[in-house]
Amino acid sequence: MKRMMFVLSMIMMFGIFISTAFAGKSNLEQGKKLFNDPTLGGSTNEKSCASCHPAGDGLDQAGSNPKLTAMINQCIVGALKGEKIDGRKSEMRSLKLYIESLGK
Repeated sequence: MKRMMFVLSMIMMFGIFISTAFAGKSNLEQGKKLFNDPTLGGSTNEKSCASCHPAGDGLDQAGSNPKLTAMINQCIVGALKGEKIDGRKSEMRSLKLYIESLGK
């Protein structure tokens, strides 16, 4: 009985570890959702990145810009009236992946 409880608890701990590990993973699909999200960066208006760049218009070269994080944050703070997103967070990494994909 003790052995079975131990095995079950280990399986549960492993499941929690796996779900936590993948929760912060950046990906292209998440970036596209954020690009269209009017609450990005705690935005205080109804705009999203797509409001000014529908379907990524005008961003086909932005992905190669080494200052892409700063550019994204400039739009979030300016047009969206939100707050900067840390470049190390999965949200920013996902946004960058999506914007970089627009030039391919």
